[in-house]
Amino acid sequence: MRRQTYPGSEIAIEEELEPGANYDRYIASYQSEGLTIYALLTVPRGQKPENGWPVIIFNHGYIPPGQHRTTERYVAYVDAFGRNDYIVFRPDYRGHGRSEGDASGGYVSPAYTIDVLNAVASIQRYPDANPEQIGMWGHSMGGGITLRVMVTTSDVKAGVIWAGTVASYTDLFERRWEGGGGGDSPLPPIDPEGGRWRWLPEMLATHGSPEDNPAFYAAISPNTFLGDLSGPVQLHHGTADTSVPVEYSHTLFAQIQSVGQPVELFIYEGDNHNISANFARAMADSVRFFDTYVKGR
Repeated sequence: MRRQTYPGSEIAIEEELEPGANYDRYIASYQSEGLTIYALLTVPRGQKPENGWPVIIFNHGYIPPGQHRTTERYVAYVDAFGRNDYIVFRPDYRGHGRSEGDASGGYVSPAYTIDVLNAVASIQRYPDANPEQIGMWGHSMGGGITLRVMVTTSDVKAGVIWAGTVASYTDLFERRWEGGGGGDSPLPPIDPEGGRWRWLPEMLATHGSPEDNPAFYAAISPNTFLGDLSGPVQLHHGTADTSVPVEYSHTLFAQIQSVGQPVELFIYEGDNHNISANFARAMADSVRFFDTYVKGR
């Protein structure tokens, strides 16, 4: 992925939405590999900084693609960043909502990561954005995408991951076969007719499992390249998360520390996959982190 280029495009405003507290809201679109990708875009009102507003690219977790709506879910999360004078750009990955393309998944396929890399390039071209002040937030599957992006491009100054699927492929595959992929799991269920995980049998036939072919899976794992992270990372996880084991964040924290990269870890006793009971605290720490490493305060 690091040998490819991700040019993005000009951002088109498709629809003006009801404004937020101190920011305007739009449905926007941009181009990714010839596909039109839709996104939620919020832009602060008021006196724009000389070099433009800082930006947070917002990577949502697994939502059944057919149920995804640009303006639904994560409303309070987007609002919190918007209120703190960030542009928020939340892509609807390909195959989600009105976005074109096939919803091929975010775990082995690079498709969603490519959409986010093109979102970064696109927002850097947006007149109100500061192209040098880009942060990235991700939840669950979106946390894994955040990690991939940050070892692929140097344009993201800091990343915050909540309850991220940031484990090795060995751990992800074991969870998939040992009861993951259903209920609240961020791993979608196997449904060949619906397109979910339809790549998995071919992947296993071609490359074997992570146990059979560790070199291949290491080569496509962002965890292998943590020394190349583009900036500091902050991790959040609840101990009662039944969707993504809290051990994933503990392990990633240790891995990032081992390569000498800046990292913070916040663990919330008894909290769930969305960190609902500690939302305000986790969001305040997320904003602080972005203020430090994106705004440079």
